Amino acid sequence: MTVNEWVRVLSLSIAVLVTSMVTPVAADETTAHKVVIHVDENDPQRMNLALNNVANINKYYDSLGESIQIELVAYGPGLHMFREDTSPVKDRLSVMALEMENLTLSACGNTHANMTKKAGKPVLLIEEAHMVPSGVVQLISLQEQGYAYVRP
Repeated sequence: MTVNEWVRVLSLSIAVLVTSMVTPVAADETTAHKVVIHVDENDPQRMNLALNNVANINKYYDSLGESIQIELVAYGPGLHMFREDTSPVKDRLSVMALEMENLTLSACGNTHANMTKKAGKPVLLIEEAHMVPSGVVQLISLQEQGYAYVRP
């Protein structure tokens, strides 16, 4: 491994570690409902369907006066949903993130590192997304915490 490759791997590792320490809004005991929505395809229709699910779920529970915590997890080809340069839904995501304090956008650190390595340069994510070490592990962890699982 060359010095440049070593520095790149070390930089990515530090970035993943630092961003994973940022704690998103967490569901607590007063949250009536919790749902995680999974996106793993680079398909604008699938991404928009996931965002429609987010909006509809939020609207439904809001109409009942009940709280809900929603987390959208993207990994593999689905990480394009959160990429600054390739997301077909970034404007919609930005608006939703501003309007919904109960929405968390989680990007897979493993996928991000692989995309960055393949691109040979940093892959920037939209500012509303935060990095988790592994998207799959995030899905497991949330389900263990009682989150309902949806894959549109």
